[in-house]
Amino acid sequence: MQTLKPDTLIRNPQGCLVVSSVDIAAPAEAVWNIVGNFAGFPVFIPALAHIDMTGSGVRSVRKKLFKDGNVVIEQLNSRDEQTMQMTWSLIYTSLNIGNLWAAMQVEALDAHRSRAVWTIQAEPWEGGPEALPDFQAFLQGFADEAMANVRNLLS
Repeated sequence: MQTLKPDTLIRNPQGCLVVSSVDIAAPAEAVWNIVGNFAGFPVFIPALAHIDMTGSGVRSVRKKLFKDGNVVIEQLNSRDEQTMQMTWSLIYTSLNIGNLWAAMQVEALDAHRSRAVWTIQAEPWEGGPEALPDFQAFLQGFADEAMANVRNLLS
């Protein structure tokens, strides 16, 4: 009998890096209340039907259910209220996404303006390196649309 050793499918992705940044005419705390709510992404991502949460804080898991039937399950890795930043990783999805790590952060530009930045490091599940350009374009478009919605909500 072969000796089993610890293994995992969750690892830091290599694929592509997507950064979506938006300046918003609102205080940083107001922006963080929206983008920093791990369970609240349907507020600025209209394609989401709803999110089911298991647990709270670091290690909590969210199940994002999309209106088109797709599912994404992610775990919150880190969260810092003081610096207004959090990170999470993909556990499962029905989409063509292999591994994914993401971060959301908000910084104050002054008392009435802030910047929200969504960073995504990901790789496709299928298609290899030749799938990267379309995959990256999909992720960039998705993140840019969501961040524009945040700006529209608060401006």
